[in-house]
Amino acid sequence: MKFSLVAALVVVLAVAHGSEAVSLVKRDTQADLDRLTQLIKDMSVSITTATQEMVEKIKTLEMTNTAQTYVEEGKAKIQPLMEKVQAEAAMLQEQVQPYITNIEDHIKPLTDNFHAQVKPLTDNFHTQVKPLTDMMEKLFQQVVDQSKVLLPPQSS
Repeated sequence: MKFSLVAALVVVLAVAHGSEAVSLVKRDTQADLDRLTQLIKDMSVSITTATQEMVEKIKTLEMTNTAQTYVEEGKAKIQPLMEKVQAEAAMLQEQVQPYITNIEDHIKPLTDNFHAQVKPLTDNFHTQVKPLTDMMEKLFQQVVDQSKVLLPPQSS
């Protein structure tokens, strides 16, 4: 549509220019013809550029639409598979749950027994080590205090 408007404008300009050239006898026809030729060339280049840009935009739009259609088709194909996988996973979880519960029931007494046997040992170890850690803490504090005495006085 733009092309037809531009073409009509060129024709009108050419006719107007031609009728004006006939009325003015002393005009330089070669210069006018060169300007008109240059104007037509410039318009042709402009129309060609605009047409190429429009074609590129249409191609881009078509590519975007094609990609979107492809994604939607892929999603439509994958959705039933995802639903089937989720259903299978739920069914598998239902089947495995009794086994997990049974294992937990068997292991709980073992872990409780282990905890009951290890707790007195850890408590005894803590009781025996506590005096040693207290003594080491006091020793480190004495070393820090003596080191502070050896340092030169700090000016504020």
